[in-house]
Formats: sequence, structure tokens, C-alpha cells
Amino acid sequence: MTSKNIKLRAVEPSDIDLIAEWENDPTIWHLSNTLIPFSRFDLEQYVLNASKDIYSAKQVRLMIDLKDNNQTIGSIDLFDFEPMHRRAGIGILINSQHRNKGYASEAIDLILDYSNKTLNIHQLYCNIEETNETSLNLFRKKHFKEIGLKKDWNLRNGKWVNEYFLQYVFSD
Repeated sequence: MTSKNIKLRAVEPSDIDLIAEWENDPTIWHLSNTLIPFSRFDLEQYVLNASKDIYSAKQVRLMIDLKDNNQTIGSIDLFDFEPMHRRAGIGILINSQHRNKGYASEAIDLILDYSNKTLNIHQLYCNIEETNETSLNLFRKKHFKEIGLKKDWNLRNGKWVNEYFLQYVFSD
């Protein structure tokens, strides 16, 4: 899957160090409700299982590479895949030095197309903290609709943070 500036690809064993860097960054643990670091063994097992079909694993992670130099700048996930109800959650991470350059927008466009045309998904959803204006604006621009606000949903740094529930419904 490719667009103007990026391509999405499967996770490879060579990605383990980069995934470890992201997954073990305590400043973003709140995004995945993580409280402890992941071991290299756990991440190796994850990568080995990443090639499983989304229908059996119920999730897929795709790495986001720049087309011009193949540098990996992020990842995009589909998770909680429910084939019966044709829905999945979506999450995206872009390395801080590559943010605000349109790469996340391109990745979401690619995953929307893949979700609709290949996986026959009817809807995608995401959960974004009220304080994360950058992500909220990104998903709003991609026509995700706010369908709920979860009050005092996450406890961060001793303070309660509200979280929006956003949904994208494909027209059939």
C-alpha cells in the first residue's frame, strides 16, 4: 500500500528495536494503557505472530515507511477486529521528528481504503484523549465523528482526563 510519500508494510524482525523504543517509552504508555516496559522476548514473540491473518489474530500492525529512503517513521494498527460486526479499532504512532508533515494523514487514507476494500469493514473507531488536539484534529479531518465523551476516563499524572470516542462509518 503506497501513497505520495509513504508506504505501509508488514512488520519484520528487523523492526524489533524500533518497536521496543516506541513501546518502552513511558511518555506514551498512556496511549496503550501500559504500565511496564515490554521485554525483547515479548516483542520478538509479537513480531513472529504479526504475520498471522487478521481473522485469527484480530489485529494487524503495519509499519509506515517513507517512500524515498525506506526510513520507518511510525506504525498504524487495526485492533479488536470483529469480522462478524465488520468493525475494528484504529491507532497510529508517528515518530516525533516526523509529525505534522502529513504522513499520518496519508497512512489513515491508506488504511481506510484497505479496511473498506480488502477487509470489508463497515466501521472503524478510535479513542482519543480530550487533551490530544493534534490527533483529534487529524481524525476529524478524516471524517471520524465524535460519538461520545467518556468523562474522567483516564488517570494521568494524578489528574482525570476525558476521552472522546470517534467513529468512521463506511457507506455501503
